Formats: sequence, C-alpha cells, structure tokens
Amino acid sequence: MVNAAGKFGPYNQPVPAPVGGAWDTRVLAGRGPTGTELVRSRIALRVRLRSVTPGDRLPDAGVLAEELGISEITVRRALEAMCQDGLLDRRRGRAGGTFVAADWDAVVPVLHDADEAASLDSFHLLLECGLVAHSSGEVPEGRLDGLRALVVELDQADDPARLLELETRFHLDLAETLGGAGIREFAADLLGRQCLLGPAPDPAVVRARNRCHADLLDELTRGATDPAIRAVKTHRHAGLN
Repeated sequence: MVNAAGKFGPYNQPVPAPVGGAWDTRVLAGRGPTGTELVRSRIALRVRLRSVTPGDRLPDAGVLAEELGISEITVRRALEAMCQDGLLDRRRGRAGGTFVAADWDAVVPVLHDADEAASLDSFHLLLECGLVAHSSGEVPEGRLDGLRALVVELDQADDPARLLELETRFHLDLAETLGGAGIREFAADLLGRQCLLGPAPDPAVVRARNRCHADLLDELTRGATDPAIRAVKTHRHAGLN
C-alpha cells in the first residue's frame, strides 16, 4: 500500500501554498515530474547530500515507493532504467539489492544535457526570486538562524563534496523557510535533476556563491526586497563566470 502523502509528498498532487495560494506547484512546474523522473532526481539528490555514497545499498523499492508516494512498480522500472544507464548496480543473492554504482561520478557526466540544465537553472532562479519577493519584510526574527549556520559551515568546509552538500542544503532550507515544506519538495526535484544534468560547480564557485548567501540573508533581515533579489541573481552569475 502506497502512502498517499509519502515522505516527500505526493508528486502528482498540488502542494498547499503557504500564504494566500501564492505558491501552487501546478502553476510553477508547468507539469509535474513523472514517477521515473522523481525517483532519478531524489536518488541523485541523496548522493549530492551524501545520505548515500557510491557503493551503498539503496532502500528496497517498496520503501522508496512509500517515501515518494508513488507505486512500487514505477519505482522498480525507474531503478531498472538507472541500472541500464550505469547509475545503479543490481546484485542478486542474500547480500543483493540495488546499489549506487561505484563509478557514479564517472557515469553522471555522460548524462549531462547543457540545454536542459540551463533551463532548470533559470527556473530555479525564478523560483527563488519569487520566494524572496513574496517573503521580504515578513520573515520572523530567528527564522534565518539555521541558514546562517549553513553559511558559516560553508566558509569553514574544505572538502569539495562537503561544500556541494552544504550549498544544496542551503537552497533546500531556503525554499522551506520562505515557501513551506511543499516548496522544499519542489526545489528538491529541481536540484536533484540539476545534479544529473549539469556539472557540479568548482569549490571556488561554491565559495563565491556563499558570499551571495550571506548577502541574501542580510537583505532579508532588513526587509530589502530589491537588494535581496540582486543577491539571488548574483549567486547565479557567480556560477557562470
């Protein structure tokens, strides 16, 4: 039995808007992801967040189906397709199951699609600008403390994988802070797909972006909408220079 809500929320149902119906993912997305796309994006996101690493065993298909709120057969088909792509390995026997491919990092670049990655990046920029414009001047005191802690961690991190993990967490937490849990799940799908379709930014780029994170939080605290939106846009440009 599939949980209609699922751990991540039902991908094919509208996400409740946080204020006055302003954020409805049916409008934002154009179309929701297919079940296969959802599985692929969430596994890619888990790898980026290092909740699983190359060589690790994934949860059983039934568990993933429960978490994602989709059918088990859809999950099985998605996992099989990822095995065919070389992203996952299927092993039989008592110690068998589905594993993140040991050469995940070598396989992912083969799947890159520059045009699709740019489109997703532009949409993510639009989403964050909209969230900032919608929330500016209305963020309660203390709501940004967790995001500020991530900025500090990013400044102190040296490991490239840790830098990518922390930056991804920042954007997930920003989406939830400004838009609610449903928008976090929407952002999770975008970020997961970006992990597969585009190259990971260099550590120097992540550090430059983190200065934009700090500027964004400062402007949100002041309730300065235009400077906050500029910080979001500068963040994107830092990845293009």
